[in-house]
Formats: sequence, C-alpha cells, structure tokens
Amino acid sequence: MSRLHRAFRLFASIALLCASWVAHAQAMLGADVQQIDLWPQVRVLADPAGTLGAEQALAARDRFDVPRGAYSTLGMDKEVVWLRVPIVVSGGGEGTWVLDLDYALLNHIDVYSVLNGKVVRHAKLGDAQPFATRPLQGRSHAVPLEIAAGGVRELFIRVDTPGAKILTMRLSRLAPFNARALREQLLQGAFACLGFVLLLYSLAQWLSLREHLYIKYALLVFFSAMFSVHFFGIGEMYLWTDIDWPQRHLAGVTSLMAAAATALFVEDAMAGDLHRWLRRGLRAVAGIHVIATIAYGADLIDIRTVAILMSTTGLAPSLLGLPGALAKARRGDSIGAWFMVAWVGYFVASAVMVGVVRGRIGVTFWTLHSFQFGATLDMLIFMRIAVLRSSARHLVAQRAVLERDTLHSLAHSDPLTGLLNRRGFDDALAVALGRVAHERLLALYVIDLDGFKPVNDQFGHDVGDELLRVAAQRLRSSVRGGDAVARLGGDEFVVMADGLSNQELARELGLKLLDAFRAPFALGKHTCNVSATIGYALAPVDANDAGSLLKAADAAMYAGKQEGKDRLVRVKT
Repeated sequence: MSRLHRAFRLFASIALLCASWVAHAQAMLGADVQQIDLWPQVRVLADPAGTLGAEQALAARDRFDVPRGAYSTLGMDKEVVWLRVPIVVSGGGEGTWVLDLDYALLNHIDVYSVLNGKVVRHAKLGDAQPFATRPLQGRSHAVPLEIAAGGVRELFIRVDTPGAKILTMRLSRLAPFNARALREQLLQGAFACLGFVLLLYSLAQWLSLREHLYIKYALLVFFSAMFSVHFFGIGEMYLWTDIDWPQRHLAGVTSLMAAAATALFVEDAMAGDLHRWLRRGLRAVAGIHVIATIAYGADLIDIRTVAILMSTTGLAPSLLGLPGALAKARRGDSIGAWFMVAWVGYFVASAVMVGVVRGRIGVTFWTLHSFQFGATLDMLIFMRIAVLRSSARHLVAQRAVLERDTLHSLAHSDPLTGLLNRRGFDDALAVALGRVAHERLLALYVIDLDGFKPVNDQFGHDVGDELLRVAAQRLRSSVRGGDAVARLGGDEFVVMADGLSNQELARELGLKLLDAFRAPFALGKHTCNVSATIGYALAPVDANDAGSLLKAADAAMYAGKQEGKDRLVRVKT
C-alpha cells in the first residue's frame, strides 16, 4: 500500500510539473491582467529559405522550440523566423488587446491570429509598410486584436528583417498601451530636445569663437541624436515618413558618423597631449568610418558589416585618446578626468547595446536605452570639455595679450611718471599727423620746468622725482581725454593735442597747461613753487612732419626762456 501511495504521489508531482510547464508556456489573459510580456511564452522556428507560409507554419507547430540566447532578442541572423505564442483566455480576459512589438527597426512583420487551427486575422506590420497602413500609427509596430473566450487561440508571427531581431512583445489593454506609448514619446522628446539645444549652442559657439572643436562637437551631437530618433521610430513617425532610404540606412549611417565625429573631437581636444601617431590614428579612424558610411549608403556593404565595424573600431577613439587623458589628469587638468568618465560610460553603454543587437544581452528598458543614455552622458561631458578647453585657450590668449601690453607699455612708457616716453610719443605723433588738415589742427607743446634744478639740488633726487610725478599728474588733468602727454627726459615734457578746429583753441589749451603750475607743489615735508615755460607749434600751419614740428615747438620754448620764463610762446614760421 505504501508503495502505491509513493507511486501516486510521484505521478501527481510529475503531472503538476507538466501542468505548470504548460501554463508557463501559454499567455494567460484574465480579468486581472492588463498587460503581459509574451517572450516567456514565445517558441521559435527558423525559416532560412523564407518560403514557409502561414499554413506550413501552423502545420509545423510541433517543431517550434524555446528561443536560444538572451531575453527578447535573436541577434543579427538574416534568416526569417516564425514565432508562436499560445494564448489561454479565462473569464474576463476577452475583448480588445493590443499586440505591440516595441522595436521600430523591423522591416516585415506578419501577424496571424489563429483560432482552433485557422487564421482569423492577418495583419502586415513593419517599417517597410506605408505608415498610413499601420493599424495603429505610432512609433512601434502594434495591432489591436479582438480576442474571445473559448477555443484554442494562438499567435503566429513572421519576422523578416536584415538587422537586429529585437523582439520585445506585449499584449496590453488599450489604457496601459497608451500610457506606455506616451511615456516613451515624452522620453524620446526630452532626449531630442536636449540634443537640439546642444546642437544650437555648439553652432553658436563655433560662429562666435571660430573654434573647430565646436563644429566637431556639433557633428557628434547631430549624428548621436539622429541615431536615437531613428532607432526609436520617431523619425519614421514625424520626419521621413515612407521615405525608403532613411529607413534602410540611417541606423548604420548615424552610428558610423557619430563614431567618426567622436574621433575628430578627441583628436582636437587632446591635441597637445597626444603623440602625433595617435592623432593620425584618430584621423584614420574617422576616415575609415566616413568611407564605410559612403559604402553603406550606396549599398556596397550591409548592416552586419557595419555592426562588426562598430563593435571593433567604434571604441578606437577612447583607446587612442586614453594616453592624452592620462597625461592631462596627471598634470591636474580636469579635462583628462572628464574624458575618462565619458569613456567609461561610453564603453559600458556601447558594450551593452552591441550585446543586445547581437543577441547576447537580454532586452530590458535599461539595456534597450543604454546607448541613448550613454550617448547623452557623453554629449554633456564633451560639452563640459569643450567649454573647459575654450576657457583655457581664452585664458592663455588673455595672458598673451596682457604680456604683450605689458611689454608694449614698458617699451613706450616712462618708468618714473607713467607717461609716454620718446618712443611712445613718436608713434602717437606719427599716427596723429596722418589725420591733420587745415580744419583739423594738431598742436604740439614743449614744456620745460622753471626752477627744477634748485629743488633737486636743495632737497635731493627723491623730492625731485616726486616733483616730476606731480607735474605729470597736473599735465594729465589739464588735457582732454584723447591728448598725449610724454616725458622726453629730465624736466622736459611734451603734450600733443589734435582735432583742433582753430588756432585760438590751441592757445587756450596752452594757457591751461601754463596755469597747471601756478599752485605750489606739496612734496612731502617740503613745499615749493615751480613754473613752466611752454613753446608750441601747429601742424600743418607751422610744419607738416614730426621732426620739423618738434623743432619749431622747441625753438618757441627756448624763446620763452629768453623772454623771462613762465609763459606760453609760439614762434610763427
């Protein structure tokens, strides 16, 4: 009796396991089910010749097998495949359901709804079909199905596509289908808007700064964003609806060109820290990808070749640029650290995406969007790198200008008073003489201090130097904004004023300069009175060239000295 009891329990266990396996292999639609992932119930039959029709597939249902490989992906095989999904409808499970194959880049999809071994509905999906003929006109491939209770119901799905067979399949009620579609649309809209903003910003920076790095960044952003727009079906839905070439080629073109732009960006950003052979290598990688883009666009190579190329040379920019990033990081340049962060993210995202496309990594929300998230992270980090590089170059340029201005100032300025020296004054006078005319006079004043030597001898050179500095300040405050004041040496100063409309204005300015020395000079503990004798000449009235003009003004100053000092004199020629 005990043996019979044990045998009965073993049989019951086996029956329970079989029932559990059968239930697991069927999509259970009930009142409490709103959506169901179909992949656990999917069985697969390869059709290498692509000759099986619906009747032959139905007749071969026993040959369908559990999918091999990763979840919801069959990799890059070219052959046609049939999918079979048994469905069980319980109470409350009848009604309208939406079958959604949520991968936009599937060319030909035939959906057969089968009841009791007979096809009751046939729908053609895929991006090779006119967009207007889609049962539900969205970015994914979806068809509503009316499912009634009772009978043996199955779905047979034929997939013919040359690229990746990513087969995320769900049966959903209308409400959760619409909610999920809306969430994905919002996500793709956010990514597209971010790419558009970054593209506009980089183009504006390129136009204003003329830095080639920004145009390379713009290319990177454009092709990365276009890859996502195409990959997730937004392009077919809104931009190039029913245009055949973009549908067949943009996945490969955009991925290849994004890699080429990345190589050029890295080569430019790392310029000073990369060996010339590594820089040439990056340019060669970019060239290979551009050539491959042209070949793929002209149908000389297929998408499988593109996938092989991207999985090998696609990572070359990060590998070839790594020595430069390490060199920058060791030097304390944050650009190197940012590059390494970007490359880690790019490597992980690319590896995951390649794994999904090749059928080695299962499809989830995160793996399917991995490249999009990784590319967005790269775009943001690369923008940070571009800004840092521009700031560094701007700082270098500012320092160069400052050094140039400092050297120019040292070469053209008097170190004691800060006024122009003879060299600086000669340059200013030469420029001003080019603008003179009879209605635009230039006045040149030669100023010599009266009584400077006694002050210098009595109180010392320090007080004498202070007197010269104060005299220079008074002269500056007595002239107009564009007038030039110089110290030619010792206690001799010169002032140039151009743009005078008549000779009387020149005399008035000279008298103002003379008045600047009327007040006593307070020089520390000492106070002294020092006057000035000023001689001046006018161009083009008295002379037309710098030498003659300075000679005439100097002669007028000496004439004033002989007449008793402390006066303004012009010797007319």
